[in-house]
Amino acid sequence: MRRATPMVIIVLWLRGVRRPIFPCGQAKNMRPLTQEETNTFFEKLSKYIGENIKLLIDRQDGSYCFRLHKDRVYYMSEEQLKIGSSAAGDTLLSIGSCFGKFTKSGKFHLHVTALDYLAPYAKHKVWLKPSAEQQFLYGHHIMKSGLGRLTEDTEQYQGVIVYNMNDLALGFGVAAKSTLACRNCDPMTIVVFHQADTGQYIRDEDTLT
Repeated sequence: MRRATPMVIIVLWLRGVRRPIFPCGQAKNMRPLTQEETNTFFEKLSKYIGENIKLLIDRQDGSYCFRLHKDRVYYMSEEQLKIGSSAAGDTLLSIGSCFGKFTKSGKFHLHVTALDYLAPYAKHKVWLKPSAEQQFLYGHHIMKSGLGRLTEDTEQYQGVIVYNMNDLALGFGVAAKSTLACRNCDPMTIVVFHQADTGQYIRDEDTLT
């Protein structure tokens, strides 16, 4: 039995059009990442999934790649790339799954839309107590009092995927304390700095992709 392709946000949006079109010309500004952009992007991803980055590219279900479009990095299949490359002018708004955005200073910020691809390959994880879920989903940092458990070998400033106690991925952040330091800190101490959460699908609906 063939393995089903994972459901992802892979809709091609064209300004004023609700279906793919194939006029002559190339999608304006969609291009491969430069070496410098690739290094910056992969360095950010590696904080969360380490060497598992290669599993996003070397997939058994087809060829996948990253492309830059209007400062945003999109993850797409070869088939989607062909469709997107056929869009004329600046009509292409979004294609594939958005992983995040480059700032004007050249830094890369991961978006919550990358969560479904980070979570399966996460090296370090945090589980929240039920009492702390809502605060995190409103964009707040995680306090020691809300920490259920933490991957044993987590170092300070390590990227972590945040889950509830039922193993549902809620977002991601950066460890403010190592696993060892968390054991002895005050209940009101911040142990994970918030980076992104699934509540942003509502709060930041207009700016995510």
